[in-house]
Amino acid sequence: MEYREEDYLMISSIQHFEFCRRQWALIHIEQLWEENLRTVEGEIMHKHAHDSDFTESRNGVIITRGMPVYSRRLGVSGVCDVVEFVRDDVNGCEIYQREGKYQVVPVEYKRGEPKEGLEDVMQVVLQAICLEEMLCCRIETGYLYYGMPRRRMAVVITEELRLRAEQKLQEMHDYYDRRYTPKAKISKKCNACSLKELCLPKLTKNNNVKDYIAGAIGENS
Repeated sequence: MEYREEDYLMISSIQHFEFCRRQWALIHIEQLWEENLRTVEGEIMHKHAHDSDFTESRNGVIITRGMPVYSRRLGVSGVCDVVEFVRDDVNGCEIYQREGKYQVVPVEYKRGEPKEGLEDVMQVVLQAICLEEMLCCRIETGYLYYGMPRRRMAVVITEELRLRAEQKLQEMHDYYDRRYTPKAKISKKCNACSLKELCLPKLTKNNNVKDYIAGAIGENS
């Protein structure tokens, strides 16, 4: 099965889904969003990373920024912050209009410090799967670059992580097709959520936030 392009989900949205299914649905189904310091700083970092006109070669490594990627099989698309093509004539793949063979390495930029959860990791895994499908290669490792410690963290693309990413995407497609927004599950993560005020986690009986807001406005008018 291959998805139509108009049904593609965003690669970056898997981090929301991994963090909280309800947060993902509020943003990507109900089209709600709330800016906070974390989201603004993240947008600034990605603006610098997504310079698609930037390509350089350094010590056998080709570095490109803002590379669009997709997977027809999984129905997902997005933009890689950085993709490094590391010269490897033994285990690498061929790159159009480039001599030799290269290992393909996605690098995702994040503000702040490494997270305890897998939300950032899953984004790199999806980027790797998309690059593999597009370039007919195998990617074993990607990286997360965090702004606060200014260092990279290696992400080993295991079969377990690949399966997890694919299962998450299947669930996301199902929710999106049904326009289903899960009910809130209150946890410590709520305090770090940019949608905390819009989500209204204590009102667990209100499945649709838009309906709640519309009702509240009607009562006060």
